[in-house]
Amino acid sequence: MDAIKTPDMNDWEAMVERIHSHLGIPKDYALKRKLEIFPEATHLVLVMIDSQGKPFRLEPQTASAWLKMEEAALKDSIKLIAFSGFRSYKYQLDLIRGQTENGKSIDEVLRKLAAPGFSEHHTGRAIDITAVDCPPATDEFEGTKEFVWLTKYAGDFQFVLSYPVDNIHGFIYEPWHWAYQG
Repeated sequence: MDAIKTPDMNDWEAMVERIHSHLGIPKDYALKRKLEIFPEATHLVLVMIDSQGKPFRLEPQTASAWLKMEEAALKDSIKLIAFSGFRSYKYQLDLIRGQTENGKSIDEVLRKLAAPGFSEHHTGRAIDITAVDCPPATDEFEGTKEFVWLTKYAGDFQFVLSYPVDNIHGFIYEPWHWAYQG
């Protein structure tokens, strides 16, 4: 795995405030949603190039745990497909901006995506996972053998499902979103 450094930002909170103001995100967003700010990872490793030709990066411990979990799953004839790892604040901003430019309200978007600064993906410790015959980022993943395997064994590798049904953060149920807690 190749080591990659991300830009170092000194004032995360001020940057987040500027981004949120630009997007029209309420000032009390984090408080109401019980969210903590996540600075961007400062050290990432390239785990693979994904099926769309994009680099898939994670922080080193997460990368190691992911590769071990992926290998263990394969031994059980389970193919876990990672489709999103580290995402920068800018990438998160672009995702949200794209949704609002397509006519969705900021409130609707923020049920599906964390505001920049509050996404676990910024840490390089979150992975979105799918299965071979399952569209990414859909509830259909819950009905797969891959999801069943994850619910049984992900904890052995220190991964947890971040956004279960009726989670305290107000996000939609995301059976595909797993975060490393090691």
